[in-house]
Amino acid sequence: MTRIVFLGAGSVVFAKHLLSDILAFPALADANIVLHDIDAERLRTSEIVAAKVARALNAYPEIQVQADRRAALDGADFAIAMIQVAGYKPGTVIDFEIPKKYGLRQTIADTLGIGGIMRALRTIPVLLDMTRDMEELCPDVTFLNYVNPMVMNCWAISRASNIHTVGLCHSVPYTAMDLAHDVGVPPAEVDYLVAGINHMAFFLKLEHKGQDLYPRLREFMQSEKFPPKRGRMTDHVRYEMFKRLGYFVTESSEHFSEYVPWFIKSTHPELIDRFDIPLDEYMRRCEENIAEWETTRHAMQDPNTPVEIERSVEFGSHIINAMVTGEPTRIYGNMPNFGIIDNLPYGVPVEVPCLVDKNGIQPIHIGALPPHLAALMQTNINVQALTVEAALTRKREYIYHAAMLDPHTAAELTLDEIWAMVDELIAAHGDWLPEYH
Repeated sequence: MTRIVFLGAGSVVFAKHLLSDILAFPALADANIVLHDIDAERLRTSEIVAAKVARALNAYPEIQVQADRRAALDGADFAIAMIQVAGYKPGTVIDFEIPKKYGLRQTIADTLGIGGIMRALRTIPVLLDMTRDMEELCPDVTFLNYVNPMVMNCWAISRASNIHTVGLCHSVPYTAMDLAHDVGVPPAEVDYLVAGINHMAFFLKLEHKGQDLYPRLREFMQSEKFPPKRGRMTDHVRYEMFKRLGYFVTESSEHFSEYVPWFIKSTHPELIDRFDIPLDEYMRRCEENIAEWETTRHAMQDPNTPVEIERSVEFGSHIINAMVTGEPTRIYGNMPNFGIIDNLPYGVPVEVPCLVDKNGIQPIHIGALPPHLAALMQTNINVQALTVEAALTRKREYIYHAAMLDPHTAAELTLDEIWAMVDELIAAHGDWLPEYH
């Protein structure tokens, strides 16, 4: 029986999607599903949801709830991380409010920038604790990491652990669907090749029935339908970058606006309206997610309330099914750059297509990226490398250096402001951070 452990199962809605995907595969319908979280109330809700998902799919898994992480991981074949260290409060609130005092505004703050740096410094020690448990209790496990900041987390794991790990993100398939919609072709008929680093990978190929779709995207930019709406905001930033770079990036406009120095500028506040940049967006999303969890919790208490089942675009279930059955599949994963992309640093996690079968997850060789794309990625990799160095060595100086080289932070603050902000953030996070010297 395949043992699949959900680490952070209190992320109820996301856990429900992954569980529904997994149990929909016949070979996984009888899996041993272990739900672990440090929040007992959320864990109880996840247990109720898991049982309802199983009934809805006519699956028959063995569902266990385990508050002890080591007991949960013992003998695991697959472990899935979906944690948020320090949560919305105090973690996310601190990451937004203290930089705001210095005039530094953010949108999502979970990947790069000072918010991404602090999130990594909180998260990496916890992930490494998990991998140490895995090395002892389930050394052959495949670790599926969904936790941001993806590059920093996966890089730290690959340097400090021998656990087989892949970082997973849905930005590639979602962006492919967005672009297909923009040019009016069925998403299932779009053929593409994407490569880069997580949240800054680019569509090197985008075709429909052998025809390049990039000319149609340029035509779309001249139409009355531009810029396209994505939920409550437009996708103006990414199209602006496409116009300048010639390739379309995978992560959303609200994310991407804080990976570069050109859009969120206190000296040019008109850019916020021009490019429809939603400042403090992740704060709003967190509050919506908390409200959604409360609604879900109350609804699930009623045994007559059904659970909706719909396959997601997440790659996790496809990886597990392919490795268990040997049925090959192709996914996009974040794997260490051991000769995959020629002009990115050795070892940095890169997001590339991967073949998955009984032999595991095998990244596909890309070669060299267009040099200007690799150069842009390097501005982010500099920050990621220094943050990982800080997390692994516990040297405070690397946190300062990561912040001062961050493209958005450097464009907005003086060196004195950056140093003071870092000190205040470290102090505010308190016990959520290990001691730095």
